[in-house]
Amino acid sequence: MTRHLLRLAGVLLLAVLSLQLYFGARILLMRWIAPQSTTFQRSEALRLLSDKHQLAWRQEWVDDAQLPKTLKRAVIASEDAGFTEHGGVDWDALQGAWKKNEKAQARAEARGRTSAKVVGGSTITQQLAKNLFLSGERNLVRKGQELVITLMLEALLDKRRILEIYLNSVEWGEGVFGAQAAARTYFRSDAARLSAFEAARLAVMLPAPKRFERQPASAYVLGRAGVITARMNDVSLPP
Repeated sequence: MTRHLLRLAGVLLLAVLSLQLYFGARILLMRWIAPQSTTFQRSEALRLLSDKHQLAWRQEWVDDAQLPKTLKRAVIASEDAGFTEHGGVDWDALQGAWKKNEKAQARAEARGRTSAKVVGGSTITQQLAKNLFLSGERNLVRKGQELVITLMLEALLDKRRILEIYLNSVEWGEGVFGAQAAARTYFRSDAARLSAFEAARLAVMLPAPKRFERQPASAYVLGRAGVITARMNDVSLPP
């Protein structure tokens, strides 16, 4: 029995290591080859085909040189102000999010609710890791794999490339992926021509694009965009 368990453990360990090598090889190729799609995009495509029996899809890759600094600054200011400084994980932000979630859960339970809205502390690199390879499940195994992929991304790609891939693959609405598709959908413009305030409006949408796409010019979006615009020059861009 012990020998059988040891063999099983060895097989599982080999499978885990093989999976990590697969992820590492895929990420290494991304130095030169842009990913054609992400796991999240494929799952969204299947959902749209299943629910609506059609696939309304917008996405067009834009090289780093054509991505405006206004958009880069806006997204960093909104999503991950320490992007250029951390090694993939912002531990202070995670700790802050944990405390906020604990307080929100306590308030929800006091009001007779079973759960509260979860506040995230993920960095841009962590979000990219999740979108590229992982499902939307929330459990310790998936979070552990997300951490490993995040560290791989930081080790094998530079910050400029990580941000370039993120801005070209992130969701900006149902069937709308990447900065170019977002700029054309909401402003009938190319991403390269976005103004600072337009870029800030897109950045505000990222945490909940399907919710904000219904009212992309709501009072909240515009007000928050004003705050992001004021912060944009305080963040650093990847060299």
